[in-house]
Amino acid sequence: MNRPSMLALAMGLFVLPACSTVADLPTERLASAMLTRANGVPAGTVQLLARGDQLSLAVVVTGLPEGPHGFHLHTTGTCEAPDFLSAGGHLNPTGKDHGAMSPGGSHLGDLPNLEVVSGAVTSTTIDLDDDRAQILSWIFDDDGTAVVIHADADDYRTDPTGNAGSRIACGVLKRA
Repeated sequence: MNRPSMLALAMGLFVLPACSTVADLPTERLASAMLTRANGVPAGTVQLLARGDQLSLAVVVTGLPEGPHGFHLHTTGTCEAPDFLSAGGHLNPTGKDHGAMSPGGSHLGDLPNLEVVSGAVTSTTIDLDDDRAQILSWIFDDDGTAVVIHADADDYRTDPTGNAGSRIACGVLKRA
């Protein structure tokens, strides 16, 4: 097994303890993304999971700077280093403003900040709130969807980016 596959497997195991009961465990893995930094070093994994009609993103990251980082779904499934600008803007199919604290927000690409702990593997699960079929059609459109981690925290109100700074890790969601 190659190094990135072993890293993905090991990091994926950290997601399971976050579930509180067996009933909370996902029943389907729909997609996954391997996050990489601009220098090509793996930074973690993201899995799109389903539990009935509920979709969730299970995220595991490592080796990123300590502190809060903006975390978003982006419109284009391309991650060209060094700046990952090829991923386009936030995935916003409904045309809402950015951020949960914005009167006109938030949109599908808005996700909670990732709080990275120094020297540790960080994992979290984020539920996606909308119709399962609709979310899947938006994520798996013709040009795909990228998952991006930013250098700074998202302020949950500045449109369209959340003022989250440069893009430091990126991965493309690929169907399982």
